[in-house]
Amino acid sequence: MLTRQLKEIMLILQNIQYTLFNNDLLFGNVNLTLNKNEKAALIGNNGAGKSTLLRMIAGQEPFSEGKLSVLSTPCYIPQLFGQFNDYTIAQALQIDGKLRALHEILNGNATDENFALLNDDWTIEQRCSEALKHWQLDHLDLSMKLSALSDGQQAKVFLASVALHRPELLLMDEPTNHLDMEGRQLLYDFIDKFQGALLVVSHDRTLLNRLEPIHELSFDGIKTYGGNYEFYREQKQIESNALNEDVQNREKALRKAIKTEREALERQQKQNSRGKNQQKKEGTPPAMINKMKNDAEKSTARLKDVHAGKIGLLSRELSEFRSKSNSQITPAVKFGFDNSQLHKGKILVAAKGLNYRYGAGTGCESPLLWQKPLDFQIVSGERIALCGVNGSGKTTLIKLILGELEPATGTIFRADSQAVYIDQDYSLINNRLTVYEQAQSFNRSALQEHEIKIRLNRFLFPKTVWDKSCSVLSGGEKMRLALCCLTVANRSPDMLVLDEPTNNLDIRNIEILTTAVNAYEGTLIVVSHDPCFLKQILAEQKNDLIFFPNILSGLRKNTEICRLK
Repeated sequence: MLTRQLKEIMLILQNIQYTLFNNDLLFGNVNLTLNKNEKAALIGNNGAGKSTLLRMIAGQEPFSEGKLSVLSTPCYIPQLFGQFNDYTIAQALQIDGKLRALHEILNGNATDENFALLNDDWTIEQRCSEALKHWQLDHLDLSMKLSALSDGQQAKVFLASVALHRPELLLMDEPTNHLDMEGRQLLYDFIDKFQGALLVVSHDRTLLNRLEPIHELSFDGIKTYGGNYEFYREQKQIESNALNEDVQNREKALRKAIKTEREALERQQKQNSRGKNQQKKEGTPPAMINKMKNDAEKSTARLKDVHAGKIGLLSRELSEFRSKSNSQITPAVKFGFDNSQLHKGKILVAAKGLNYRYGAGTGCESPLLWQKPLDFQIVSGERIALCGVNGSGKTTLIKLILGELEPATGTIFRADSQAVYIDQDYSLINNRLTVYEQAQSFNRSALQEHEIKIRLNRFLFPKTVWDKSCSVLSGGEKMRLALCCLTVANRSPDMLVLDEPTNNLDIRNIEILTTAVNAYEGTLIVVSHDPCFLKQILAEQKNDLIFFPNILSGLRKNTEICRLK
């Protein structure tokens, strides 16, 4: 029976610990078991070590202490692909050797070495073609370098490799980050049908609801929740409520202990005073009076020590439970600046016959980007989502709207207005500045130093990080700092443009961003493939949507709204 159970287990982590190069502990006491055919999620705040843990399991990162047992060689799909830029697609698929051997054999070079390389996989070309077609990559040549592909295409290449190698254990790090909505749907279907053990790091809540259990990684180790993401959220709310109740109970106990101490000391002082008066009346000798006085002082000191010990213990417990409670809460961060001065309904952007051509004037011009020129208006107060497949021109259109690019054909009118663009790389942030200097650079209304620091605290930047370089901030920290800079500027931008804002954020920071965006009252344009995020920021709106079909035929409002459901 035990042997059969062991065969069902694909992965065991026992007391795993990881120490950084400066000897700081990243995480410790990590215990995790993954069973055959189990599809689990690994979540946690940015910087908790999720990617590091996946690389450990994949054998690409050493761990400091503990034991790791893997029954089958894992297939690992990383979050970033830059290290593979010099690989061809065939090399990334790990089939270049087999393909070379197959062609050698077919050309008459039937050596033992070629047969060994092929390993009787005579259908490798057909299976490769089918895998690439499934992920919408059948137009690509296997000899192409990955550096020539978009981030989304690179992700799909590695996903296609899974079908070719059929691993029993699959590790995926943020697999939806660079995928458009169609690509995400393909991934969701793939995960539903995958026959094997799966461990996924993700902040995509649609994906997380397809996985269970949820393993939450923190400094103290892993806590497992036996359901999908919605179950996890419910359990976290129950935990948060219990912690809040514990905090309230300890606050009551502390107040009662302080009151009891005060009353006990007052009684002791009254007794000492009555005793002293009685001694004077009875003519007690001075030596005896001094002795009794010393005894009273010692008794009072002992009483103080007893109560101080109890109050100290309750204070430490309260501090600990407050810290735990605060870690469970996603703070409601709001912009807190003046609303845009533009009246609702003012035309901010109007385009007629708009189109764009890459490489204009270089002699290597590409065809026009959109098959049909674009005609549209953007009106003050609208909320617009630009949706569409990778490469359909969403970011290019944003740059045309903002005046960073000029059209190849047609005209575009841009009203005099202030726009703020927060892109995927948070280029609004100057990496050469410190956190405080970055906020100060947006101080256009002569705010005092303490007022800027109050705003930094409001966006979860305490005093300890004010001198920290922006270059070492995580994606979530850069997003929060960018939002903070807008509040320091003190005037709401007329137009806020967000380009894939959730790509590098953990769930906690996505919730912070969602709250802040919903409090913004100006014109909003968002490029995102995250259906949960779009639904939340458009839920109270009229669902003004500009949707890009696979082959652009122009902008169409209020279409494909069902994609957000």
